[in-house]
Amino acid sequence: MGKLRCPLCHRHCALAEGQVGICGNRRRAGEELVPCRYALVSSLALDPIEKKPLYHFHPGGMILSVGGLGCNLRCPFCQNHGISMPEGEVPCQELPPEDLVALALRLRDEPAGNLGVAFTYNEPTVSYEYVRDCAALLHEAGLLVVLVTNGQLCREPLTALLPNIDAMNVDLKGYSEGFYRYVGGSLATVKEFIGVAHGAGCHLEITTLIIPGRNDDEAMMEEEARWLASLSPAIPLHLSRYFPRFHESAPMTPRETLERLAAIARRHLAKVHLGNC
Repeated sequence: MGKLRCPLCHRHCALAEGQVGICGNRRRAGEELVPCRYALVSSLALDPIEKKPLYHFHPGGMILSVGGLGCNLRCPFCQNHGISMPEGEVPCQELPPEDLVALALRLRDEPAGNLGVAFTYNEPTVSYEYVRDCAALLHEAGLLVVLVTNGQLCREPLTALLPNIDAMNVDLKGYSEGFYRYVGGSLATVKEFIGVAHGAGCHLEITTLIIPGRNDDEAMMEEEARWLASLSPAIPLHLSRYFPRFHESAPMTPRETLERLAAIARRHLAKVHLGNC
C-alpha cells in the first residue's frame, strides 16, 4: 500500500497507514484521511472583534473565540506554541458543532452580545472538518463566522469553505519565500489564499508581525503593500510588534521600525494600523 497525500495545505503530507500529519489533526485510516481531534477545544473566550484583529468588520462587537490544537507551520516566534505545537497533553473540552452554536446563541442574548464565532488562537484550518461543520450551522442560526488563519489552506478546500465564512484576518508573515521557508510555509500558497478569498467577496484584513532582522526590510514591505493594493487598496493591513517568544531571540521590534514600514505601506494602502505599541 502506497502513501496517501493530504490535500488540505501546502505540506501535502504523504501518510502511511495510521500515520498522522505534521499538523497533528489528520490520520490515515485505510484509503481515507480522518480528523483525529474533531471538536476538541483548548481555548474559549468572548473577545472584542478588534482583538482578532478586525478593525473594519462590525467594530465594537464581541465574538466568541474558539481554539483547538495544532498548526501546519513551525514559527520559531509562535505566541501560542503550547496549543499550536503541543508537546504533551493539553486540557481540552469536547464541544460538538451543535453545542458550540447553542453557546454562541446564548451569548448573543446576553448584555455584551455576540456576533458569532471566530476560529482562532491556533491554526483553525487544520481542524478543517470541524470548522466546516460549525460554520454551516452557525450561518443557519444567523451568526457570523470569522477565521484567523495563516492562509496555508489550498484552493479547493478553501473554495468549499468560503460560502460560510464572513471575515478573515490572514497572517501574511513576510513577503519572501526565504522567510516562509524559515517558518515552514509557502508564500505562493498564502498569496493564492488571499486572492481567492478576496475574489469571493470575503471581508479580509491582513496582519504582518514585524521581526527585527527577519522581515523588517523596507523593500519587502514595499512589495507586500503593492501586491495587496493590486487586489484592493482598501484591504486593511495590521503591522504588529514582535516580542521575544518561544525559540526566537531577536530583540523587540522598535516602534520606529513599525512607523517607518507603515509609512511605506501607506503609499499603496488606505488602512494601515500599528498594533501592540
